[in-house]
Formats: sequence, structure tokens, C-alpha cells
Amino acid sequence: MEKRITESKKIFINNVPLMYRFVLVVICYFVVFTTYGYQNKDTIYPIFQFPKHKIPRIDGDFSDWNLVPDNYIIGLDQMKESINDIGFNLDATNLDIKVKVGWVKDLNRLYFYVEIFDDFWEFKQLDIKQDILELVVDADVSGGNFNKKWNANKEIIPVEELHFKGHGAHAQNYHIFIPAINKDWAMVWGNTPWIKNFPYANAAYTHNLKQGKAGLLKMEFWITPFDYAAIEGVHRSAVSTLKENEIIAMSWSVLDYDDDNKERKDFINLAHTVKMIHNGDFMNAFRLMPLAEALQPELKADWSFVELDRDRRVFAFKDKSVGIIEKWSWNFGDGTVSEEQHPIHQYKTAGEWTVVLTIENKTGTSIHSKVWDVVTK
Repeated sequence: MEKRITESKKIFINNVPLMYRFVLVVICYFVVFTTYGYQNKDTIYPIFQFPKHKIPRIDGDFSDWNLVPDNYIIGLDQMKESINDIGFNLDATNLDIKVKVGWVKDLNRLYFYVEIFDDFWEFKQLDIKQDILELVVDADVSGGNFNKKWNANKEIIPVEELHFKGHGAHAQNYHIFIPAINKDWAMVWGNTPWIKNFPYANAAYTHNLKQGKAGLLKMEFWITPFDYAAIEGVHRSAVSTLKENEIIAMSWSVLDYDDDNKERKDFINLAHTVKMIHNGDFMNAFRLMPLAEALQPELKADWSFVELDRDRRVFAFKDKSVGIIEKWSWNFGDGTVSEEQHPIHQYKTAGEWTVVLTIENKTGTSIHSKVWDVVTK
């Protein structure tokens, strides 16, 4: 396809005055690169929202993922081989992959379920040269390069020094060993190896694989995405806040080694370009989906609050209830009430207050109380 585009481009340019040819060449190459170098840029993949009482357990029992519909599966048909000119002509009898991604509201984690079939599993070495699922995440969609190898300042600052100056900070790259034998489950390509450890990540496998043989691997894991991951540790870092319906940037690839010479055979990736491993501009778009209607309770009261002014005892209350609500009734515990959805209330005296929200619709009512969460001085 690209060859036909190139030939047509030559014929067209040869019939254009010389003074315009340079501009046309630049435009044509830009169109070819953006159109064919990153084919699924406009695809937004869904991330399934698990209810809080059905969070996936990372234990190698994958039945929790049965809750996720098959239309959330991202498979080999969405991927491209970017190194050996195989393109989209991928052979599932050589390597096949299925991935489901999930999240839980108010819990800043990304959950993954992965099935990979390989006709030749390479995992006996203790170094990096084995089969790998390479996952990259840029949860706040900050974009740009995040890897020391491609840092534009490497001409003036040694790469070894750039390692300690933000390598893997604003986006993260996980080399997940499939499977991990006698080593950590992943290598973080950055200066923050602590992000692969619990309580920031966790992983579990199920397989009966043998070196050099065909077989199916299943695994589940979760990671914590960071807007900024600091080399000093979590106390200097900023965990990404995951919000319903928002877009995050993410992608993955499979590095497939198919012989004992440790030469990588394929680089199969979802972004359709190898640049996804180090540049957030080339990741895929994923949407944090709302809870499926079938999983939502018909009516459930819930609320939160923010202290606006401690000296004046002013609080903002926010309704977080689920369901079709026709009426809100707040009791602030001091003898005052409100029927606003999101009221602001000022307490006249100090105290420890029990605040109750009651919601109603034609089917019934739901009540939620917080005991002494609200305290004034």
C-alpha cells in the first residue's frame, strides 16, 4: 500500500513547478506518516468499571473477570508488527493475545487480565531477553518523551545522569515478564523500580509452560499510574486520579523471542508504532467507563463533604448517590435541614455532628448517615 502511495506521489510531483515541489513533498510525507504510521489513533478503547464489592482478586483465579463483557476484549486484530514489516498480517497460530482492562471508582488503580498464546515460549534467561508484555501508561495525557534514551538533552547531559532526572517520571513503562521465572514480575524502565512493588502493584499467573514449547499463559495484575513518579519515593510522587468518563493514554506491545539465540522475532503493538514505548504522544486513548447499568443499584444514598472555612464552621456537602432521584433531604444534626442536592451549611456552635442524607423516588427511599465525620470547633 505504501509503495502505491509513493509511486502516485512521484507522478503528481513531476507535473508540478519546481518551486512548489519541496512544500508538496513535506506535506505528502506528513500525510503518509500520520495516516499510515498510527492507524488506530482515533480509536478510544473502554476500561470496564468494577463495582466496589467485586474488585478483582489478584490470586490466579480469573473468574472475577467473567463480569467483563467480551466487547471489552482487545485482541491481536487491533495490533501491528512494527519492526519486521509484517504489519497487520499477524498469525494467531504463532502468537495471540487478548486483554481486558478494568478500574474501580475512587481507587486509583488499573487492572489487567491477559491471555497470551505463543508457539515458542522463551523465559529461561534471567536477563531482559525473554518474552515480554511491555505496558506504557500516561494517565494524565501529558504526552511527550519520558525515556532517557530519547531525551533531547542527551547531547549536553550524559544519559547516565539523565536516568536520575525524570526517566519514567511523567509516564511509566513496565516490561512484564511472561512468565517471570526466578525474577521480579516486571522491570520498570525508569528510575522508580519501587512502583512495581506492593502496595503500588500486584500480579498473579496461571500456566503450565515449558521453555521452547507452545502454550497458553493467563495472568492478572494491577498497577498504580502516576502523574509524577519520583526517584525519591511515593512521598515525592503524585498518583494519577482516575475519574469516570475521562480519557487516559496507554498502550502495550508483545516482544516475542522465538528461538534460543535470544534474537527478538516480533514487536507487536497496539499503537501501530514502536514510538509508543517512550513517547506519550503515540499511545492509545482509553476511556474510564461508568458502571454498567445492570450493575448499578436502583437507589443508593451516598455523600461526601469539604470543609470550606474552619473558623466560620462552613461545610460543602456533595451528593454522590446512585439512581434516579426525585428528592433529597439533609439533616445536618444541629436541628437544621435542607432539600438541596449539594447544600452548603454553616454550624453556629462547635460539636461532633451526625449528618444524614435521605433520597427518594417512586420506588422507595435510601438513607446514608456519617457519624461524627463532621466536626467543628
